[in-house]
Amino acid sequence: MAIARVSRQNEAMNKSTIYCDYNAGAPVRAEAAVAMARALATGGNPSSVHRFGRRAHALIEDAREQLAAMLNARAENIVFTSGATEALHLVLSSAGVASLILSAVEHDALFEHATRALGVKTIAPVNSDGPLDLAKLAALLADAPRPALVAVQLANNETGVIQPVRKIAALCREHGALLLVDAAQAFGRVPLSIAELDASYLVVSSHKIGGPSGAGALVLAPGAPFSTSRFGGGQERGRRPGTENMPAIVGFAVAAEWAVRDMPTELRRVAAMRDRFESKLPKDAVVFGQNATRLSNTSNFALAGVPAETAVIAMDLEGVAISSGAACSSGKVKSSRVLTAMGVAPALAKCALRVSFGHESKDSDVDAVLAALTKVAARRRVLEGASP
Repeated sequence: MAIARVSRQNEAMNKSTIYCDYNAGAPVRAEAAVAMARALATGGNPSSVHRFGRRAHALIEDAREQLAAMLNARAENIVFTSGATEALHLVLSSAGVASLILSAVEHDALFEHATRALGVKTIAPVNSDGPLDLAKLAALLADAPRPALVAVQLANNETGVIQPVRKIAALCREHGALLLVDAAQAFGRVPLSIAELDASYLVVSSHKIGGPSGAGALVLAPGAPFSTSRFGGGQERGRRPGTENMPAIVGFAVAAEWAVRDMPTELRRVAAMRDRFESKLPKDAVVFGQNATRLSNTSNFALAGVPAETAVIAMDLEGVAISSGAACSSGKVKSSRVLTAMGVAPALAKCALRVSFGHESKDSDVDAVLAALTKVAARRRVLEGASP
């Protein structure tokens, strides 16, 4: 009865809400859900030697091969994890480097751990549009104890700004540094190859592309240093102990397959939606990172005088799900460190909102978001005594 009740609640919510928060998490693709259900029905521990264990193990290895083909990697160099956060932390604890350089706009999954737990203070700045300042990165690399590790998000989760990773990789090679690329937001949204990026480590995630939460992967380049600091049952070739989440891994691989297959047409489709959305925003709206190369699905913008914290709630009441520029795990809105790094004034940064489209988005969603946003902004201005 409880399952049926939750199902009815989800169905009602899906019918009444326009979902435009794909960068936080995409709805699970039907194909992935079906594959997961079949995987659950197989049962078995992947480490067991009987037929049930062998069957579960085979499903994981099939998924590993699928992801390897999509990422131009070797299957044996893919380490399944519980998500991108764990994968990033694995690199920090296993790369064996003398110093770490972070971009100022890294995801909190890495930035907070590196600065608070590891005490990292070497932060590479970005310019006002969001890409790394390559000259300053080169200077930091020249002074950094070797070997150094540079950590950079391929595509920023807030602004969608895409970093010039090939140029960053060239600087890393010049200074004998390793490169960690967080591609959680980019996978399935831009062509991705660990070899072409010239990265030492690549991190991808399931729930951004319509797979289940709780699955991700660390991809190692051939020869990339990795000395595990975790020990247990020897799973994932001894690099990540713990029984694998086989159904989630299967769903991850299926979702990735569909996302990559549909990517050429989806890139154009969602880009048209995003561009139309931004063209219809009020004239006083500020779009962040619009002069840089961005993910085609992402718009990070602000309406001065409309605080994000109240706007997100008001939009939800209007039946539209969007997010602020930066939301922490507790669901509260906080000031965006990314926009601060880009030089955005604090008052404007507090008004940052993010709309992100995806595989279930429709053209009519753009109109619905704009209508709700206009209503919310007008209501706020009336409350402040200004004309709507």
